Amino acid sequence: MPPTPNSAGLELDAASAQSASALELTVVVPTFKEAPNVAPLVAKLEAALEGIAWQVIFVDDNSPDGTAAEVKAIARIDRRVACLRRVGRRGLAGAVIEGALASAAPFVAVIDGDMQHDETLLPAMLQVLRGGQADLVIGSRYLGHEARVVTGLDARRRLVSRFANWLGQRALSVQLTDPVSGFFMIRRELIDAVAPKLAANGFKVLFDIVASQPTPPRCVELGYEFRPRVAGESKLDHGVVAHYLTLLGSKMSRDVISPRALMFLAVGASGVLVNVAVVYALAGMPFLDAQAIGAVVAMTSNYLINNTITYRDKRKRGVALLTGYLRFCLLCAIGLAANVAVANLVFQHVPQRWVGVLAGAGVGAAWNYVTTSLAVW
Repeated sequence: MPPTPNSAGLELDAASAQSASALELTVVVPTFKEAPNVAPLVAKLEAALEGIAWQVIFVDDNSPDGTAAEVKAIARIDRRVACLRRVGRRGLAGAVIEGALASAAPFVAVIDGDMQHDETLLPAMLQVLRGGQADLVIGSRYLGHEARVVTGLDARRRLVSRFANWLGQRALSVQLTDPVSGFFMIRRELIDAVAPKLAANGFKVLFDIVASQPTPPRCVELGYEFRPRVAGESKLDHGVVAHYLTLLGSKMSRDVISPRALMFLAVGASGVLVNVAVVYALAGMPFLDAQAIGAVVAMTSNYLINNTITYRDKRKRGVALLTGYLRFCLLCAIGLAANVAVANLVFQHVPQRWVGVLAGAGVGAAWNYVTTSLAVW
């Protein structure tokens, strides 16, 4: 008896479910302004992953150059291609995390959209994971000869990369030559397990994933040649470096202090230096007047730096920048009053000036961070 339309539909659904369950690898590509690279990268992945059940998820941070539209144009004719467009959220780490969590495949690879990573290494990475030799396979720019890095990085980026690796190697319990690599493949459950702990606004997501594991993962590194960028521009800036340093500090504190809180505290410390510099620059004025001006300049400096770096994923512009500044000043003024009150109270019980100063500063800093993160950003 031939199948009824309903039974035929069930058979098709079963076939589709079987096909979906056969998915083995998801390639996550975080993008921002990478429109010219989308089609060439998909073509390279198709050639490299022949015979493998794969998909690619482009996680785009609402690029103004139409990156998402380029991905969707390909996705209409190729079901292996998908686009996750993020609006109001920014950051490479967050893009990687969201892409990995959207995957149903047992293995997840992360590769940049600028084609500097060697996609032909993906099958070898997958083979290592299939064989159970490791939980994580890293494409290392430094495994092998030094010349590999020269073609893909200019002198400044090479110096920053080496320094970042040196710091990362000392913070991790796993010995890696490239702990800040952006090219790796991992068992998906390792990301699922630590996703709530990861810093979504950061950039060095591999380091964060490894450092957040309760048990050091089994790692294998494979060397590759880091290529020159084909199109677009590098996303490396001072903010990326600062975020990485605070991520290191957070992991060394065993996540007691978040990277964003450390960044906020560092910016606050820079404000103290700005305040002192202004007071000395205005040495001809009465101290009270100079101090008032210095405090306003320092508060303004703190706001602008926090907006640019600490909260770069929530950066305010235009009118919102001004209204945010007014709220920031109001809340920090309350924090200053709390600082003085607590310092005075502590000094009455513990007559040591430095104890009172530290107690007041701690309360003021905590108030400023919590309230401004909620009411400003």
